[in-house]
Amino acid sequence: MRRVVVTGLGLVTPLGCDVETAWKNILASKSGAGPITRFDASEYKCQIACEVKPADHPYGFDPGKRVDHKIQRQVDPFIIFGLDAAGQALEDAGLTDMSDEMKLRAGCSIGSGIGGLPGIESESLVLAEKGPGRVSPHFVHGRLINLISGQVSIKYGLMGPNHAVVTACSTGAHSIGDAARMIRDDDADIMVAGGAEATICPIGVAGFAQARALNMSYNDRPEQASRPYDKDRDGFVMGEGAGVVVLEEYEHAKARGATIYAEVVGYGLSGDAYHVTAPHPHGAGAENAMRMALRKAGMEPSDIDYINAHGTSTMADTIELAAAKRVFGDDLGGASMSSTKSAIGHLLGGAGAVESIFCILAIRDQIVPPTLNLDTPDEGTEGVDLVPHHAKKRPVTAVLNNSFGFGGTNASLIMKAI
Repeated sequence: MRRVVVTGLGLVTPLGCDVETAWKNILASKSGAGPITRFDASEYKCQIACEVKPADHPYGFDPGKRVDHKIQRQVDPFIIFGLDAAGQALEDAGLTDMSDEMKLRAGCSIGSGIGGLPGIESESLVLAEKGPGRVSPHFVHGRLINLISGQVSIKYGLMGPNHAVVTACSTGAHSIGDAARMIRDDDADIMVAGGAEATICPIGVAGFAQARALNMSYNDRPEQASRPYDKDRDGFVMGEGAGVVVLEEYEHAKARGATIYAEVVGYGLSGDAYHVTAPHPHGAGAENAMRMALRKAGMEPSDIDYINAHGTSTMADTIELAAAKRVFGDDLGGASMSSTKSAIGHLLGGAGAVESIFCILAIRDQIVPPTLNLDTPDEGTEGVDLVPHHAKKRPVTAVLNNSFGFGGTNASLIMKAI
């Protein structure tokens, strides 16, 4: 059996645009939320988001660091975020200058839940106001979801599998799980995997708000708005960014002396078969995904030390928690479970990958990130360590990451120390 390990990490988040900065700010209980600055949101029901900060911010994003200016002008921000995070991960893994032979066995699996929504919105206005002859010739390939993988493949010469997952808010986790399977099946030795999203634009915010998914009660207190498991939660706070990992076959990584962060040992996926936007009321799909991941990993619930919950700050929080209680039983009391969406918002298609990286860092540093704003825990949270307010030092050997999306698509990943 070919084993799959993580040898590189890359992050672009509202709390930092490199791995160490984002992780330091998460552990310091900082919030990435604030008023929307991308457009005038004063007339919108939701006026807040977790934006990636501009280059002049202390932990802002400099797109020119890894993305050519010509490419920046042609593509939507989600591709730029994904390209940068992938570059970070390859640099971290020491794989930016692979041999031609290695490139034949190296591929990409980077997806997005929505993709180029800002560009679709803006070019639709160009079409309506100025006519078809003024639409950008880069419109299509600058918005397509698979063009993160495409652009990364082209930039780094990766000629293995070129794959893109689109499973709403489960995308990042599914991308990593699918990439791990490709390595196990001997389709590749190296896979660059993850997810990215950038939908903080007028149509994106308006659409989610009209669906009653976004927080609309904390416009005057944005840092308190994302509050998973709290009785006063009122919808998620939209985030943006990217998370990308380098996955590698264990013997391949060991032979080249790579730093190994963790091993990917379990991947569960399921469908709710219930509703377009609401989770199954009993969390059946979430439960099935977690059980599959444990079975694939050959682990017992007692083996898991930390769960990074989907925890969006919606009614689905308690459904996920109830499902975890059925899966873990009394063993859940020995684990810690938190939602980092309380700090960086919901990165939609990028969430599962970013949160998987936080899980890996929890193993590396033996500390679990907090759930912010958990002031009045909701019913059903009793006896569960939801890591309120502050990070917690504790032994962490194995972790589980949950991601669930619209359409009833669910993913659970298990990673462990090696």
